Amino acid sequence: MSATMLKIDNVTLGYEGHPAVHHLSGVIGQGALLAVCGPNGSGKSTLLKGIAGLLKPFDGAILRPGCRTRDIAYLPQQAEIDRHFPATVIDVLTLGLIERRGLFGSIGKADTARMLEALQTVGLSGFEMRPVETLSGGQLQRVLFARVLLQDARVILLDEPFNAIDARTVSDLVALIHRWHGEKRTVVAVLHDMTLIREQFPETLLLAREAIAWGDTAKVLAPENIIKARRMTEAWDDHAPWCEDVKVA
Repeated sequence: MSATMLKIDNVTLGYEGHPAVHHLSGVIGQGALLAVCGPNGSGKSTLLKGIAGLLKPFDGAILRPGCRTRDIAYLPQQAEIDRHFPATVIDVLTLGLIERRGLFGSIGKADTARMLEALQTVGLSGFEMRPVETLSGGQLQRVLFARVLLQDARVILLDEPFNAIDARTVSDLVALIHRWHGEKRTVVAVLHDMTLIREQFPETLLLAREAIAWGDTAKVLAPENIIKARRMTEAWDDHAPWCEDVKVA
């Protein structure tokens, strides 16, 4: 049995007093390859932000016995990234070194070599001085995966990493995810493509504001569970009051 990397203990997460994930509990082991799926509005992105430490739980706790917050790499959805900010590819990659070098730490020859190697790994050799705003969606996602490579994190959180990118890029980045898995890193990815999940991810959490099922992918994605998830999400009211168990500070 793998060591516990993350423990989610009766966690409720949300925004501005409205819970989006309710009373979720579970354990994510070292080296896990976990897909998180569910209908729109089911709390998937909220959960990743909670694990990354960007959201404080309303109730319960997210424990990290196998790592520290600095050991977590979080890749948000592309929609949350300002592509018009005047930055080059190498500027974006430098952000992957901040946790190790500090905000004002110098970037030496060894760091530059690592950045160039990361670009080569994702198939973008020679792109280091390209402005980010000139990149296609697939090229930008490759750059962001290269940044994750540089973070050398033990836990990797990916929020919808394959949205609106070409099939070849998806294939290349899935291969990189499996490389991380082979290195015993813990990968948690929010995904919508059920075929991709069934083919590439051995473990799945089906979420509809609360856990519908969590475990072996084939069992979790049974038709009855998917139907239940859709009904559960439709039943939630975004303006609902706190559920009875939630404690408000």
